[in-house]
Amino acid sequence: MSSLTDLPAPDSKSPGTRRPGRVDRALSLIERVGNALPNPIVLFTTLFVILAVVSTALALADVQVTVPGTDETKAVTGLFTGEGVRWLAENMVTNFATFPPIAAVLLMIMAVGVAEKAGLLETVMRATLARAPRAALPYLVALIACQAHMVSDVASIVLPPLAAVVFKSAGRHPVAGLIGGFACVGAGYAAGFTIGSLDALYIGITQQAASVLPAAQGLDLNLLVNYFFTASSSLVLGLLGGFLISRVLEPRLSPYDAAAASADEPEEQDLTLTPVQRRGLLLTALVVLLYTGAVLSLWLPEGAPLRGEGGALVPSPLLTGIVPVLFGAFLLAGLTYGFTVKALTGSEGVVTAMSDSVRNMSGYIVLMFVAAQVIALFNWSNVGILLAVKAAAGLDAIGLTGFWALVAFVLLAACLNLFIVSGSALWSLVGPVFVPAFMLLGMSPALSQAAFRIGDSATGIITPMNPYVFLLLALLRRYEPEARLGTLIARLSIFVVPFLVVWLAILGIFYGFDLPLGPGAHIGLK
Repeated sequence: MSSLTDLPAPDSKSPGTRRPGRVDRALSLIERVGNALPNPIVLFTTLFVILAVVSTALALADVQVTVPGTDETKAVTGLFTGEGVRWLAENMVTNFATFPPIAAVLLMIMAVGVAEKAGLLETVMRATLARAPRAALPYLVALIACQAHMVSDVASIVLPPLAAVVFKSAGRHPVAGLIGGFACVGAGYAAGFTIGSLDALYIGITQQAASVLPAAQGLDLNLLVNYFFTASSSLVLGLLGGFLISRVLEPRLSPYDAAAASADEPEEQDLTLTPVQRRGLLLTALVVLLYTGAVLSLWLPEGAPLRGEGGALVPSPLLTGIVPVLFGAFLLAGLTYGFTVKALTGSEGVVTAMSDSVRNMSGYIVLMFVAAQVIALFNWSNVGILLAVKAAAGLDAIGLTGFWALVAFVLLAACLNLFIVSGSALWSLVGPVFVPAFMLLGMSPALSQAAFRIGDSATGIITPMNPYVFLLLALLRRYEPEARLGTLIARLSIFVVPFLVVWLAILGIFYGFDLPLGPGAHIGLK
């Protein structure tokens, strides 16, 4: 990844030299602190060692914790004891193999990988943007961007340059499309009425973090626990993003000068779909519609096999098994489109697409191995319960409870996100403490996860720790060869506070009116 020191700076003796401004100094500070942090895998390995030492010291001191609302007293157990060594030897493989996010995320990645390899995802973006009215274009780009987590980090690579080309073709400023598309992908990343691997990752860690408390027994934690919240958020944030692109960002850009652009500026493209692509999309839509109808027919009718106990719609096997259902939808869509347009020509192509997708997740798998050991040690040693009880008591002591506790947590996550841009790493770090802590304050794990989504998204677009920021800078220099990182971050910053405030307001509405965050997912513990 590039760094600030790699970027060209004006000669200190040349005219026009300026002293570093506040943005430059803030960015330099973030970069220095971020660069001082180890790789997330090393970070979690270090945390495991620290946790092992601390748990052993607390065990030797005979520290115990009583879970509020129960008469159960738990003693802290240490890893560097005979019992701890036996536990680790017997459970290291099991900790990893049964870690909830692993299988679900990889399953989703394989199916989405087929759809991506087939070209379906980019074609859908092109089909949506190609004929958009000029005035509606910023809003459409923003709405699509706020569904981006469905396709993982691919959206940060594909959507911004595509939006720039579409803006230019419509007679609008291409830089507004480029920066606006990237900003909405990042700042609204965890929103969306689409479901993807991110949802599987979040819920797996949430489930593991909540399991330390008896109150977690019987809770229905499925992939859709935040669906109502994320779906409504994506629509509101999409409209907000479109407004910011059209009314705030674009008017502040200098008039676009095509002659001043660099030689490698992307040429205008014909975004019109070919007859084969249109036929592929039509057949794909038909297949997905039939598949959806088949799934609903197994869930909605009285006595259907996917109904829950007593014929309940929620909870039900459909919700607990939503990952395989979504896997089937993405796989069928990718196969239908790929074979129609000849992007996939046989079983080998399908296997290769799946294999490449999983291969790209190798770093994630290693991280999850270490994170699984850390969370398991949190739970087994009872240090997780101890920290949760202390955190809940501390928040209660200073009167920071209810919604304001969530606001403080969102701001904390947003600050940490400047330095730890990996959502899986950050949620693995803070989830085991705050999920049970908020449960002790009467808030559901689904609510803690919804709050984390906000902090994990809003500030990621303005940190030099985000490698895609430097990719965006390279793309920006095709249109503005003299563009600097500070200027880019200043433009991206337009989106941070509005997205943070509005998204918190949406969470406040759900909280204040006690609205379900998803099917069967309430604000409080019920």
